[in-house]
Amino acid sequence: MANIFSLGAVNVVAGINKSRYMEPKFEEEISEFYLKYDNAKKLALAIGHPPKDSRYFVLLSGNFIFGDFIEALIYENGWHVDEMTISTLSMSQDNVDSLAGLLETGNVEKLNLIVSDFFYSHERRNLVKYIYEKLDIDNKFQLAVASVHTKICLIQTTGGNKIVIHGSANLRTSSNIEQIMIENNDSLFDFNHDVHQAIIKRYATINKSLRRTELWQTILLKNTKEVANVKRF
Repeated sequence: MANIFSLGAVNVVAGINKSRYMEPKFEEEISEFYLKYDNAKKLALAIGHPPKDSRYFVLLSGNFIFGDFIEALIYENGWHVDEMTISTLSMSQDNVDSLAGLLETGNVEKLNLIVSDFFYSHERRNLVKYIYEKLDIDNKFQLAVASVHTKICLIQTTGGNKIVIHGSANLRTSSNIEQIMIENNDSLFDFNHDVHQAIIKRYATINKSLRRTELWQTILLKNTKEVANVKRF
């Protein structure tokens, strides 16, 4: 076979006959079986309790699950979170289980999740149903669906810290090198919080007013039964 860099070689890439172009080398996908939570734990412990106005830039290898890092950051450092808002293009069932654990243990009091309409349309009968079943706990959860491609996590702790984590990484597994920035910055948090709250207000999928309506109907029904059971003398 002729060398593609020789003058006589003809290399066809993307339908173009040029010797200067080469086919990209595709790496083998990394199976979730080989992904280690320990990587997320190490980074979480290294971050610890970031001081105000601190910033950490991190390059992540392909065996790193961003959702695991959020869980480890809260658990390993003993954070109590008043509210957490996450926007992501996609996520996995493991990510849902991780978030459910944070709600069930009380480490996170309120969770807002914004997913892409692309994700919703492909997972509405599978993972979206699982999200509602696992995360809609004690009226602490809201799911919004919008045309988003952002990967942002906002964490407001009881201690007054406002953490913003943003970068290229979705919650689920990726075999790509990703980058994230972790910042304890009030102004950046408040700006992003306002934006995300506007999205949630417009594109929320859980009608929380129904909970109040059902409660009032229950009270009315109870009173009706009591009146019906009154014995007159």
